[in-house]
Amino acid sequence: MGSRNVLVVGSGGREYALCLALERSSSVASVIVAPGSAGMSTRWKCYDIKTLDHTALLSLVDREKLDLVVIGPEAPVVEGLVDTLQQHGVAAYGPSAAAARLEASKVFSKKFSQRYGIPTAPFQVFTNPTAARTYVRRLDRAPVIKANGLCAGKGVVVSESIEHALSAVDAILERRAFGDAGAAIVIEERIAGEEMSIQVMCDGERMLVLPSAQDHKRLGDGDVGANTGGMGAYSPVPLMTKALEEKVRKQILEPTIKGMQEEGQPFRGTLFAGLMITPKGDPYLLEFNVRFGDPEVQATLPLLDGDFAEACYQCAKGELQPDVLRIANKHALCVVLASHGYPGSVRTGDRILGIKEAEAVPGVTVIHAGTRKIEDEVVTGGGRVLNVVGVADTLQEARDRAYEACGKISFDGMHYRKDIGARALKAVG
Repeated sequence: MGSRNVLVVGSGGREYALCLALERSSSVASVIVAPGSAGMSTRWKCYDIKTLDHTALLSLVDREKLDLVVIGPEAPVVEGLVDTLQQHGVAAYGPSAAAARLEASKVFSKKFSQRYGIPTAPFQVFTNPTAARTYVRRLDRAPVIKANGLCAGKGVVVSESIEHALSAVDAILERRAFGDAGAAIVIEERIAGEEMSIQVMCDGERMLVLPSAQDHKRLGDGDVGANTGGMGAYSPVPLMTKALEEKVRKQILEPTIKGMQEEGQPFRGTLFAGLMITPKGDPYLLEFNVRFGDPEVQATLPLLDGDFAEACYQCAKGELQPDVLRIANKHALCVVLASHGYPGSVRTGDRILGIKEAEAVPGVTVIHAGTRKIEDEVVTGGGRVLNVVGVADTLQEARDRAYEACGKISFDGMHYRKDIGARALKAVG
């Protein structure tokens, strides 16, 4: 047992996965969470403190004598929580508010990519809805419309037609569906190919590249239906060969780390690069996030050997050692179990059965994302309720384990995709 006391800031499935990885770390004595959730409270001590309440979080750090704070969601880092903690001498894993603009502002991110020669889709920025509509009508193909600011993962519209794109412009820029986050939009060319992501842990100069992952955003099998926060993910992605990873490193990751240094805002924390790989095998940057992906991290953290907490601490201090973590020769697959009505108006309070039976499946972990407790019963408490993660030597076996476990869980209105990882398995034969 180590001596380090760690606070995880957040309350979702991503933060539950972070807690598990930190708990496994040899340097860690205890893990606590703020605000946490009912599902987390059965395993870790949770404090009902809002993620943006800097004063209360600092008080908690002092009271509990915490050595490291790991921040899960994007909003706290965008609002400067890392800056506040570091000013008080606390090691905090995450980027500064200035560096977090890579996610907080699509306009900043696109122009940054342009400045440093990072391959990304051609784009235009608009604040005037009339000008934006005029531009869209001149296009030959339906574009992608992106709100500038944070929209909880729902500010990107991959339009299917010019009319659809015009509707998105009206909703975001004219009617302000996302408030001030939609005061400016990016309209960019749609690039064909295969989507995937890569997450890297950074200390401002150095980086540790984690296994690639592929999320499944659409609600239904076959990538149909509404866009969601993510219905499942698997890692690693067969398409991400050593040669392609080297391209991504040289063309996207290294220029980003160097560029942020040159602009006086070195990036520390998790840099998440959403990628499109063209049929020719060229990587294009779709977006940056400045935190671990959800549900991507649920499928990548189980593949890491070593002291995860020490890696976070080294990044926070600017002292990352390349051998602090190793990537195991395994595969992981995560299936999201969603509640009735998700991703629209969700119903909560439905009793959940079978979690213990699911966790009894070899290689399976059940992660609480949107659950709460009523007396002694666990019930649904949000849209994405549980993440069922299978880990095995092959992707097929990891998938089999995850879906076997999914079959043991039930609650009224439960739905989930049945094809997570299927396309990758088909591609590798």
